[in-house]
Amino acid sequence: MSNALQVITGDIYAVKPHFESVLSDRSISFEREAGFAVQIISGGEYILKVAMSNRQSVIDAVTNIAAIGISLNPAKKQAYLVPRDGKVCLDISYMGLMDLAIDSGSIKWAQAELVYSTDVFSLNGFDKPPTHTYSPFNKERGDVVGVYVVAKTADGDYLTAAMSTDEINAIRDRSSAWKAWCEKKKKCPWVTDWGEMAKKTVVKRAYKYWPKTERLEQAIHHLNTDGGEGLADITVPDTARRDSWVKKAQEAETIAALSEVWKAGVAEIKAAGDRLAYAAFKAEVESRSAALRQPDPEPEPQPEPAEADE
Repeated sequence: MSNALQVITGDIYAVKPHFESVLSDRSISFEREAGFAVQIISGGEYILKVAMSNRQSVIDAVTNIAAIGISLNPAKKQAYLVPRDGKVCLDISYMGLMDLAIDSGSIKWAQAELVYSTDVFSLNGFDKPPTHTYSPFNKERGDVVGVYVVAKTADGDYLTAAMSTDEINAIRDRSSAWKAWCEKKKKCPWVTDWGEMAKKTVVKRAYKYWPKTERLEQAIHHLNTDGGEGLADITVPDTARRDSWVKKAQEAETIAALSEVWKAGVAEIKAAGDRLAYAAFKAEVESRSAALRQPDPEPEPQPEPAEADE
């Protein structure tokens, strides 16, 4: 073992007390993750060089493993340590993000896929899975035209997000990794693994419509800040539309009135393509419907009026 690797190994194992104090998933073992971290850093001269020039970044990356609740286990393909912008960063794959969402109870399952020009693909509404048919044995599926992710919530709804290749590349072009490739021909995952990065990008957009959990929020925040990806979603949801229809649902006084609100609200929200508003509106309509169907409580019996003495 080289002197540099000995130094970094010592730094990693010194993190153990803090690692265990912030651990969000007790199934994760410090000893295993420390071993994976050492294995990754010993696997290349460049990452070891970066680690030595910024030892604190290695400590931060290993700590983030515990705080987010993700694993460097190569068999799981959830997360990696990568050199980026002069530091060693914890990078989370699209599979890691989906596993976090499932493990934390945000969704039941999810699947992300690339769509090729010869495939048949269509969206079937907000609460239904898309149609995607192709021959897995076809070696000539054409060029990639887009990517999508479909997730099933605990309530049984399907939430789908889709992005075209142009949309993916527009976000790619803003990332520091891609800019470094264009300027210095510095290898990056957008060059070596475009499909994986495209899936991660669409998952990061889709998660905004999934039930929120702290671990998933922390993972996305990490990727957009300390992780150095800069793949923040440029879409800003229209909260005014959502709040307006939620309020109308809350104010409906009968099932018939609520039904009219639902029809009108869904028509407007679907026309706008606002999945976030749809999810919130649907939840409020279901809640208000259940409340309206509750039987009125029986009135309490009143005492008979006392007869006046004659």
